[in-house]
Amino acid sequence: METHIGLVLKGINNIYTVRYPDGAERLCRIKGKQLAHTEGEYNPIATGDWVEVTDDGQILARRERKSSFVRWNGKGLSNQSVAANMDQVLVVASVSNPPFRPRFLDRAIACVRDARVVLVLTKCDLGESGEDQRLRFDAYRGLGYPVVRVSSVTGEGLDELKSLLKGKVTALVGQSGVGKSTLVNVLCGSDQRIGEISGKYDRGRHTTNHAVMLFHPDYTLIDTPGVRELLPPHGDPHAIERSFPEFRDSGCLYPGCLHRDEPGCRVKELVEKGKILADRYESYLHMLDTLEDMAPAWVKVEKKMPKKKKMKYKDYHGDAE
Repeated sequence: METHIGLVLKGINNIYTVRYPDGAERLCRIKGKQLAHTEGEYNPIATGDWVEVTDDGQILARRERKSSFVRWNGKGLSNQSVAANMDQVLVVASVSNPPFRPRFLDRAIACVRDARVVLVLTKCDLGESGEDQRLRFDAYRGLGYPVVRVSSVTGEGLDELKSLLKGKVTALVGQSGVGKSTLVNVLCGSDQRIGEISGKYDRGRHTTNHAVMLFHPDYTLIDTPGVRELLPPHGDPHAIERSFPEFRDSGCLYPGCLHRDEPGCRVKELVEKGKILADRYESYLHMLDTLEDMAPAWVKVEKKMPKKKKMKYKDYHGDAE
């Protein structure tokens, strides 16, 4: 049977919409129970992936990714790829309603792998951003991140944003309720569902429940589901460290330094002198702590043991001390 290279436009319940080379879109499934070389991943295929697929809709393999947005999935106790093969990621926050949460932006940046990050502040028609927002976004600009203020109501910043999107594949990520779907509708003329803000918690309600690829003559967007909480992917802590460019430019003399408990660390000196934003540094330390809180491999092994022989931690690794 002939195979083709197709583009995944979206996936729901392990059924993927794939665009074939002839432009036709077909519903496809993974052949067998699992794709090769994707063990331990929450989802083997994400929107934006290129896959090898047969005429009758069987996905045989996933092509190597050039970039991805990966988060930790607490229910599945594994890393989840939300989007793949984009040129850049728009991390979207709002002036208010829901409140501006800078540490969410830091975590979102840490979830980006091998793509440029652009920061977008929405709902600017609601008023001026507060001092905390200005301080944070000035810091982001100083680190080289493009920052765009937009309003889907007044049109502020939309031309600037469109110029950044032109000719690129861009994934949009953000908390529920920040106006991401509204922004997508304005940018693509699509009809993504728009939700209201929960008055009780001042948080957004989920409206986009799966990542979907949308096409405009000048650019391509991947709209991703809004989230209330976001954790960086489990794995190498240095991947988180690399998402803080101010550390890279600190002149720290210790190769492999995580800038946490190491004596004489240059990063900690710069934080104390106010040359590195203290809250950004605290955000970084919190992310390192979350890696340690994530379930270790022995928990997964224990779940697979027969009920009659339930094992304890020391049975795998000896006494904890």
